[in-house]
Amino acid sequence: MSELYAACVGRFYEDLARRLVEGATRVFLEAGASVDVHEVPGAYELPLAAKYCADSGRYAGVACLGAVIRGETDHYEYVCAESARGIASVSLTTGVPCAFGVLTVDNMEQALARAGGDKRHQGEDAARAVLQMAELRRELSG
Repeated sequence: MSELYAACVGRFYEDLARRLVEGATRVFLEAGASVDVHEVPGAYELPLAAKYCADSGRYAGVACLGAVIRGETDHYEYVCAESARGIASVSLTTGVPCAFGVLTVDNMEQALARAGGDKRHQGEDAARAVLQMAELRRELSG
C-alpha cells in the first residue's frame, strides 16, 4: 500500500492553483505515493488546512500550494508572511512535513514561469520537499 500525502491548495488564482496541483500530483504519483487534494480559498487559509491534515494522522506530509501576487497595498506582505510562518509552525508543532509551495511574485508572468513555465515548477518542488522530509522522518524514527 502506498503512502498517502495531502496537497492543500489556495484557489484564489484558479489557473495557477490547477497547474501547481498537477505538478505536485505528478511527483507524488511518480514516487509511488497517493495524494488527496484539499481546496481552500487562498494562501492565508493554508496553515489551518495543513494543521487539519497533519492532526488527522492520515498523511505522511502536506504540500501547501497557492499564489500571492503583489498588488498596490500591503496586503501581499501580510498574506505571504503569515502563510509562510503558519505552514512552518505546523511542521514544527506536529512533526508532519509541510512544504511551502506558494508562489510569492510581483506579477502573473512571474507566477506562470514558476508554475510549469520556463523557471521552475513550485508544485513539483513542494512535493519533492515533502517526500524527502517524510523519508528523513522515517529514517530517524527507525
